[in-house]
Formats: sequence, structure tokens, C-alpha cells
Amino acid sequence: MKEKMNIEKFTDRDWEELASALSEEKSDQAELLERFLSEDGNNTVELWKKLRDMNDNREINVDEAWDKVYSRLRESGEMIKKVPSGILLIRSRFMKIAAAVLIILSLGIVSLYVGMHNKMITVATTGDQKNLEVTLPDRSNVFLNRNTELSYRANFGKSLRRVSLSGEAFFEITADAEKPFTVDAGEASVTVIGTSFNIITNNPDSAVEVYVETGKVMLSDNAGARNLSLEPGYIGTMDTEISGRTLNDNPNYMSWKTGVLVYNGQTLDIVFRDLKRVYNMNIIADDPEISDLPWVSPPIDNQPQETIIRLICRSFTLSYSKDGNVYHLSKK
Repeated sequence: MKEKMNIEKFTDRDWEELASALSEEKSDQAELLERFLSEDGNNTVELWKKLRDMNDNREINVDEAWDKVYSRLRESGEMIKKVPSGILLIRSRFMKIAAAVLIILSLGIVSLYVGMHNKMITVATTGDQKNLEVTLPDRSNVFLNRNTELSYRANFGKSLRRVSLSGEAFFEITADAEKPFTVDAGEASVTVIGTSFNIITNNPDSAVEVYVETGKVMLSDNAGARNLSLEPGYIGTMDTEISGRTLNDNPNYMSWKTGVLVYNGQTLDIVFRDLKRVYNMNIIADDPEISDLPWVSPPIDNQPQETIIRLICRSFTLSYSKDGNVYHLSKK
């Protein structure tokens, strides 16, 4: 049987400091930690390292965790009895420092600690928001377009850099060769080290779309069977059946983030699509021929919606009416 530690040698404050030292919240407790380890019969440091190396997705079995605690304490002689309700009765001093001791004496109960740190943090935008900047713990920046949701775990960056995205966002990733950055994007995943790129997960055909601005990006299907390596300027698409990449020829691809649109002969159906994405404008041409008109325009740079719709009408001698949030264009 392992030698029992004399816990009376440590004050309540000592136990708090030990918990902080093992959690790497403090690094100035070398003497106290050395004294603790000299009497530790539970391989605490080894167990704690195993905790830190645990996969983020590990399932936490609370019943199994408590069984391990019960066995450990019974073996060490700290257990007095177990009541029918399952509540553990421990010596009074041990109870006072329960939080610290539970962390130190058992890897099983440490699973509960993992659960607390595995909680999800979610940031979401509405239809009226865009360019919401989120700074992650590793100092990477993510800019969310409208109707977008970004989620990551509270312990992001400790062992993994992984986020989930639904909608559209632009990423500026801090380089870390030892910890690649992964985006779970629904039908596909994106892995990088340090780069900037745009992801769309809510295309009408459900394909995940990635545009690379700098660096290199790996776009993969969820099964890992198909992979696309993308360099700057390329757009990659991936869904459950097909994948491919093309060189971007759309000068307004990133306009949702910059707010600037430039047209040099593109037809109005393309203009309407872009205005929906960038300014959340809903435009309907009552005459189908209007959608085929080519437009050469001055730069549109974050102007109000009314200014933009009047500019289009003046260019083609059109009139407009508004029904709720929808603009209707018609010939005069």
C-alpha cells in the first residue's frame, strides 16, 4: 500500500497554492511544490500531465470519476464511510480543502475539471451585423459576416487550436508550427499554420468555399479522403460529392469586409447578389431585362442603401419602390 501523506503538514493556503502551481497559474511555489512531491504517493505530477494531454473531445464519465476517487481515498485510509445517497464523508480537515485535494489526489475527479474547461464559447452575428471582430486566445483574429456563428472551447490553444464556423468569416491566423489551426466548417474542414483566408459555409448548394488571401490552406472533406491545397488568390470548394479550385476573378469577393464595390460591365443580377451579401439589400427587378443590363459605376464605398439604389436608377433611367425590406426596380 502506498504511504499515506500527512495532510496536516499543509495549511489550507498551502493547498490553494499547490492547486495553482499544478494548474500553471503560478510559478513561484517551487519550495512548496518540492515539499509536497517529497511525500506524494499518488504520482500527482504524472497524472496532471496526462490531464493536460487529454483530447478535447474526451467523454467525461462522472460516475467512473467518483468511483476512482472513492477507491483512492479508501486505499489511503482517508475514507470513513459511504452513505446510501452516494455522498462521501471525509475527515473534517480534508473536507475543508476538498477543492484542492480533489484536483491533487485523483485523475478521475480531474475529469470534472476538464469538463469545466471544455465548455463552448460561441459568438454570433445577426442580419444587421457584419465585420464583428473576435480575437482568439492565441491572438488570431476572426471577422464575422452577417448571420454567422463561431464556436471554440474555453481551453482553446492549450493543446489544440480548433474552432467551428457556420456562415462566413475572414481569418487572420497567428503562426504556430506546433499547433496547426483547424476550422470545422460543416461539410469540410480547413487546416492552416499561419495565413489569412475567407470561409463560406452557407452557400445555396451547401458547398464549403474557401478563398486564400495569404499563406497556404488545406481544405479537406470530413472523411479525410479528398484534400485541396490552396495558394493565395485561389478559391476552393468542397461538398459531400465534388471538389475543385479556381483562380478568383471577382474583384468584389471580399467586399463584405471592406464595404467597397467596383463594377466595370458586370450585369445587374451580379450587382444585386453582391449588394445582398455586402449591404443586406434585397433588390428585385420587376422586368427580367433589367437584370441583364451591364453596369459601369464609380466605387461604392459604404454608402447608405438609398444612395446606392438611386445611383442604379439614374444610370438606367429606372424607378424604384420599397416594400418592407425589398427594393423593386422598374422601367420608367
